[in-house]
Amino acid sequence: MKRFFDKAAAQPMEGGFGIALDGRPVRTPAKAALLVPTQVLADAIAGEWNAQGAKLDPRSMPLTGLANAAIDRIAPDPALFAASLAVFGESDLVAYRADSPPSLIVRQAAAWDPVIDWARRRYDVEFTATTGVIHHPQPAATLERLRAAVAARTPFELAGLNALVTISGSLLIGLAMLEREIDAEAGWLAGHVDELWQAEQWGDDELAQKARVSRRGDFDASARFLSLLH
Repeated sequence: MKRFFDKAAAQPMEGGFGIALDGRPVRTPAKAALLVPTQVLADAIAGEWNAQGAKLDPRSMPLTGLANAAIDRIAPDPALFAASLAVFGESDLVAYRADSPPSLIVRQAAAWDPVIDWARRRYDVEFTATTGVIHHPQPAATLERLRAAVAARTPFELAGLNALVTISGSLLIGLAMLEREIDAEAGWLAGHVDELWQAEQWGDDELAQKARVSRRGDFDASARFLSLLH
């Protein structure tokens, strides 16, 4: 689509902060008002629109896309969406450890043990790690508390949390980032310990690098989105 406006700007509106293009409010793909909960997020989304060239490129507007998802996809049934994320706690990445070689074992422990320790303190749960890839069930009370923690989040928080969890493969990493226990860099490295270790040992191919760069962009955008909600 060709650019059809001169300037985007955030503006206070009933129910939140909107984005206007030459004074006309932006709407989501489902035609709902694009309202976000904070001024800083609205300013950042307006910045994405202002940065567009002669043609609009939705791929360069990840914050806009996440806000649209929160409003159109998640808000109609946040409990259902939260449940789909909470499932990751049943087979969380950080609970499945290598049994060799020693260098990978050490790296996994350095990245993942602090996340598990934080979750134990934060949610008063037990979370057990195992070696191998065979499913090892976590205590029912742990899973229930994690489900409750995710269900308590707003649609906007769930929109940002989604990519962090699905890209890392870890609900605990996502929650630790959401609550600012770890930053985006630490979250990314924790979610890619095995992949990065393999690349160091055996080399990396161009396709794998490109895929990782694309995932990193989505991951960082979601982390930034969450940081702008508070």
